[in-house]
Amino acid sequence: IVYLLGMLAIGAFYSKRNNSSADFYLGGRKLGPVVVALSTEASDMSSWLLMGLPGVAYLTGVADAAWTAIGLAIGTYLNWLIVAKRLRRYSAASGNAITIPEFFSNRYRDKIKILVAISAAFIVIFFIPYTASGFAACGKLFSTLFNVPYLPAMIVSAVVIVLYTALGGFSAASTTDLIQSIVMTAALVFVVVFGVSNAGGMDAVIRNASELPGYLSLTSIHSEGMAADYGPIKIISTLAWGLGYCGMPHILIRFMAIRSEKELKKSSAIAIVWVVLSLGFTIAIGLLGRAFLYPEILGVTEGAPSAESVFIEMIQKVFIEKIPIPFIAGLFICGILAAVMSTADSQLLVCSSSVSKDIYQNILNPEASDKKVLNVARLTTFGVAVVAFFIAWDPNSSIMDLVSDAWAGLGAAFGPLVVMSLFWRRTNLPGAVAGLVSGAATVLIWDYLPIVNGQTIGNATGIYSLLVGFVISLCFIVIVSMVTKAPDETILAQFDEYKKYEEKDM
Repeated sequence: IVYLLGMLAIGAFYSKRNNSSADFYLGGRKLGPVVVALSTEASDMSSWLLMGLPGVAYLTGVADAAWTAIGLAIGTYLNWLIVAKRLRRYSAASGNAITIPEFFSNRYRDKIKILVAISAAFIVIFFIPYTASGFAACGKLFSTLFNVPYLPAMIVSAVVIVLYTALGGFSAASTTDLIQSIVMTAALVFVVVFGVSNAGGMDAVIRNASELPGYLSLTSIHSEGMAADYGPIKIISTLAWGLGYCGMPHILIRFMAIRSEKELKKSSAIAIVWVVLSLGFTIAIGLLGRAFLYPEILGVTEGAPSAESVFIEMIQKVFIEKIPIPFIAGLFICGILAAVMSTADSQLLVCSSSVSKDIYQNILNPEASDKKVLNVARLTTFGVAVVAFFIAWDPNSSIMDLVSDAWAGLGAAFGPLVVMSLFWRRTNLPGAVAGLVSGAATVLIWDYLPIVNGQTIGNATGIYSLLVGFVISLCFIVIVSMVTKAPDETILAQFDEYKKYEEKDM
């Protein structure tokens, strides 16, 4: 309760500092390097980090979780290396854009705002289920902890997230994300260290895990008491998670918000180290839980905690049953809450900016006052939350599945266009539109349209839709740009000016 009230206090504090829509959406481009680094990664590492990924490791072993972590670590590194500074510079140079759709529109001189409309629509479509995953995680967390029904638990946590986001905007979300990343880190490290110690050491954990067929292999998974093959196609598809980073608006806007692009080098070092350590400790939690604390699968009997609750169960087992310090257990459970909230607030903010800034102000009412745009942003935050709430209504909804679908849609729609916008001079408006639409459409068809014997293509092939959508979107951008009219001279001149500064840095 104290933690939740603290987050609300931060929202109230920053509500008085939002003097303009630019402050609400991007914090006035005043964030420091540490805040940018840790808030970026905290907003990325959502409920799936402390609930979804440990649940996968707990159920199936090393392979699926480890290849996912490797893909994400590589994707994080490349995103900071090749996208961060270029996007910060180009977004400022192209009309001081404060949202990703606005950057696209300014970059391609989109006078009819078609890029803004399509981009904003896809953000809302894919971010709502992503936000729902956070609400579902909160519901599961409080339901497990306090033995209360899932639905009221989800409502309370969702209300807190919505309130501090609507009050404080980007600055509040970034500050809370910084605090939440620190709480998450402490929870991960201490639970693993004390858990291993109480399990009799790492040797005992590995010995117990090795008794499960395929559990410690990188090329097979443990399934129904036996080892199942985890082949090259599955490995490549899992690594493809890393492609999504360059298309995540809630991550990209952090690059745009730093006060100086020179500080991005420091931010990148902090962010990459944090990601690698947090992913490693997360997988260790899943393995430790199955190998020592809960050898019988969680969630088999009706009403039992699901596998995605393994971290919660471990905290209670270690710090209540074995080392009875319930106050410490409470602090570490706040780490799980932090992981959920730090992403849900960013997603709500991006959705509200897409509707209020990109659709309402840029398309429907260009003469709207700043105060009116801010009010629309706050109303949109509540509206998106209501829809996400109904998606998360089912307590059996898988956090990992919700995140996986949303991640694929955003990564395939925006990722290729962000990269080509920053690196390829010849990209034009028709190519940009084609890339956005083809990437998103591929994911929707691949994941949701039953084609092969009543199955979706994704289920039938085992290939992650993000990989297919990303490649198809790239192809459409290149082909359509090449067969249509080249960008006009003003667009090319702005690109050349931006590249000139980049070459000087090199």
